Amino acid sequence: MTLELLPLGVGDAFSAIHYSSCLALRAEGRWLLVDCPHPIRKIVREAARPAGLSLDVDGIAAVALTHLHADHSSGLEGLAYFARFVLGRRLPLLCHPTVSKRLWEGHLAAGMEQLVTGPAGAPKALAFADYFDLQPLSFDGPTRFGPFEIECRTTLHHIPTTALRVRAGGRLVGHSADTAWDPTLLDWLAPCDLIVHETGHGIHTPLDRLAALPAALRARMRLTHYPDDLDLAAGGIEPLVEGRLLAV
Repeated sequence: MTLELLPLGVGDAFSAIHYSSCLALRAEGRWLLVDCPHPIRKIVREAARPAGLSLDVDGIAAVALTHLHADHSSGLEGLAYFARFVLGRRLPLLCHPTVSKRLWEGHLAAGMEQLVTGPAGAPKALAFADYFDLQPLSFDGPTRFGPFEIECRTTLHHIPTTALRVRAGGRLVGHSADTAWDPTLLDWLAPCDLIVHETGHGIHTPLDRLAALPAALRARMRLTHYPDDLDLAAGGIEPLVEGRLLAV
């Protein structure tokens, strides 16, 4: 049994080159999507092709969501519609209650809260639970979904955001999510076999901070969420590449 990581998007919110940061993890033939920007179906298909995979969104078992900024969550509406109208099921969604608290009323309801079933039909009211099977993550211990055990903790960001540790196949992947420089978060991620860490400008983690980490830690780290103008070679840390499948 193995754990694999497929980078889907590696750019920050303003990238003109890359899709927004998101990835997929595979264990026991099941795929877990981490974050969900728009257009998620195109993002998945384009990353799968160079990896030699035929993955489409119908192969996604669940979404683990780190926070509600649009470059991480704007694809949820389309993916939930695809699940409901094409696949005939609800979309399993894993996130901490601090993240899901405003997901419906503050983000999705305006486009999803009613449905007209015919040309002259009256709108039918729909709720979050009509589209999503919400499975809350906890700060107190792991949550199991299929072959995955998922842990989370808060990061230093504008809105409630959670870093993730995902265990499957005897391996552990850590994902910083969006965060300012936070040594305590690095301590939490340090036990992981592979660490996916963001880097960027503003309220994000400066690359020079990561470049100063011990070599053994940097060797297990991959960069994501990077701006187009960032000199990645200056950090001495390998960046994730869209469509390049990694065995953890």
